[in-house]
Amino acid sequence: MHRPDATVVLGVGKSMLPAMSFWSQAFGLASREGHALVPTARARWLLDDEHGADPFLELDTSLWLLHWWLLSASPCHVPSWRYLFGYAPVSRYSRAELHGRLTAATDTADWKPPAPSVLASDIACIVSMYAAGDRTTTNLEDELSNPFRTLRLVAPEPSAGSTQDRSHLVTVHRGAGQLCPNVIQAYASLDYAARTAGPQPGSISLTKLASAPLGPGRLLLTRTEELRRALHQIAAQHPDLAVVHSADGEELLAFPSRPDHLAGRLLEGAYPACRPASR
Repeated sequence: MHRPDATVVLGVGKSMLPAMSFWSQAFGLASREGHALVPTARARWLLDDEHGADPFLELDTSLWLLHWWLLSASPCHVPSWRYLFGYAPVSRYSRAELHGRLTAATDTADWKPPAPSVLASDIACIVSMYAAGDRTTTNLEDELSNPFRTLRLVAPEPSAGSTQDRSHLVTVHRGAGQLCPNVIQAYASLDYAARTAGPQPGSISLTKLASAPLGPGRLLLTRTEELRRALHQIAAQHPDLAVVHSADGEELLAFPSRPDHLAGRLLEGAYPACRPASR
């Protein structure tokens, strides 16, 4: 149930309210309490008008963080996004091929098959959200309405033999994560460790972080060497984080304290002027 004055308070049309409700929950920025939708602790930490870390989302760091929150959420509200970034075996598809892959993935997961129009809308939304437009035609309004385009994670590609039509193929830029801040790669690694192995101190292999379907390497589009370099650099700055070698020579990210708590402290360092971070 929406507040009667929601359109006035938010300055949007009535038709926008369901979308805002969906996406705020998908990013983990709002949750349902009865009929009400209320901000989560992470929303207050990041977006509070007075004390938020980045209330106007001016930093690319925040966009990378939101991208991680969106795709790593449990449950994930955007399974098509999660499949494309986390599970898709190749980086370039026609829209028809991607549509078929998504349909097959729902069958494998034993989900109720979505309507073809739903998957087509998902693909269009992914491209609109992440694909950078032509710099000669992109204007300020485009950048403000689609801030994730600045991360350059996805690009529509021209069809074979065409120099103009960029609508047929969708390419995931698997190396785009080289621009992801080191602190977000480390945060995501600790968050992933906490999700998969529990909150206790321990370690996790860099190979798993780089290659697991829902790990930071895949979801943040970071290559193994780039993730390794980021974790080494962050570990050198934080006494509670280290990259060590196992008995068989495998590199591990080791954390002698709870990984979720350590992840929060890393975010505090990324936004030093704000109050303590909350997952």
